[in-house]
Amino acid sequence: MSRRVNKAVYKPVGVLMGLAAGAVAGAVFRQVWKLTAGDGDAPNPTDEDRRWVEILAAAALQGAIFSVVRAAVDRGGAVGVRRITGQWPD
Repeated sequence: MSRRVNKAVYKPVGVLMGLAAGAVAGAVFRQVWKLTAGDGDAPNPTDEDRRWVEILAAAALQGAIFSVVRAAVDRGGAVGVRRITGQWPD
């Protein structure tokens, strides 16, 4: 399979996997926040009743979880494409 076709195959799969990764990361973050903070809802940046430390900690945790989940999904997708097509996607 040519490199051009390989990109064409991987692009829509990558988009769908990215959407799934975002949903999974959001669910994981909500569960981790409940366990670590002891309350149900993570703070919004504009929540007047929350402190800066809590807002920034929630944002850092959410970003870290999203990055790890997204990297795992992207890597898994690339491995899957290589298994199917014999080429690593670019």
